Amino acid sequence: MSVENHNQPVTVLIAAFNAEDTIERAVRSALASALVDRVVVVNDASTDATTTRANRQDDGSGRLLVIEHSSNQGPAAGRNYALTFARSPVVALLDADDYFLPGRFETLLARDDWDMVADNIMFTSHSDAPAEMPSGSGRIRSVELEEFVLRNISRPGKPRGELGFLKPLIKRDFLLRANLAYDESLRLGEDFILYVRALAAGARFKLCDHCGYVAVERTDSLSARHRTEDLERLAQAAWQVHGTLPAGPAREALGVHNRALEAKARHRRLLDDKAEIGIVRSIARSLLAPRYVIPVAKAIYSDKRIARRPLPALPETRTLFSADEFEACA
Repeated sequence: MSVENHNQPVTVLIAAFNAEDTIERAVRSALASALVDRVVVVNDASTDATTTRANRQDDGSGRLLVIEHSSNQGPAAGRNYALTFARSPVVALLDADDYFLPGRFETLLARDDWDMVADNIMFTSHSDAPAEMPSGSGRIRSVELEEFVLRNISRPGKPRGELGFLKPLIKRDFLLRANLAYDESLRLGEDFILYVRALAAGARFKLCDHCGYVAVERTDSLSARHRTEDLERLAQAAWQVHGTLPAGPAREALGVHNRALEAKARHRRLLDDKAEIGIVRSIARSLLAPRYVIPVAKAIYSDKRIARRPLPALPETRTLFSADEFEACA
């Protein structure tokens, strides 16, 4: 058992927007752990009963703090603001749709030598919580920058499995030393950019094969209904990070990732332009960036191919990564 991290208190950060249907479960799952020192909910100018529902879960321990923004500022700003109220050495991220499983913090805090440590994620389309944490062997391994960015290239027609979905525990002193915060210009991929910047700053990022986090997949979630502008801002932020990296495999990998991301953004822009100014003018505009003509054409072909055949139904539950990711650690 680690003497470095065991029983260190945790502050849970939740940025919420119109989450009245799920925020109670999220808050309840966080307060259920005795290792949680504080739960900070930032209500990002919701138009529903998010604040009221969150406060219903106040257990009288003084650990719940609910704050309201007067205007909608996005999840990155919400998390940054929540972070200013953290009073523990470790912070944990929790989306307002999602929830923790029992024993998560005890499992992760027992690990040594990390600045960020994450576990497997169970994705589900159901709102009911599993009764117990799915079993894991306790194996753990490091995640390096090159692998992380390559594992964040989405695959059309495949279930989402990017490592940017991870919700790690993060040492607050590392964030302070590295001068890291969420990029508030982003409303998509803000987690990914923070993790990449942390890895570039030398973060020890560990991955454990236990599962203690449940993500509820909803078609109306913020990530599911992002705008073209959100993709373009994310691509711009990713290229900015690329420009700070020294030559080597990690920089090359981020370049591969960024070109795939930018092709996706340009494909989305083409579709937007097609609806606004017509197919001929939209294609002419896309030719102004000739190196993306082939990637965008491939994306269009992929869309049409997927549309011609129905996608297989997703399982009711699935995990972000499989046990064979840890075979070398046995």
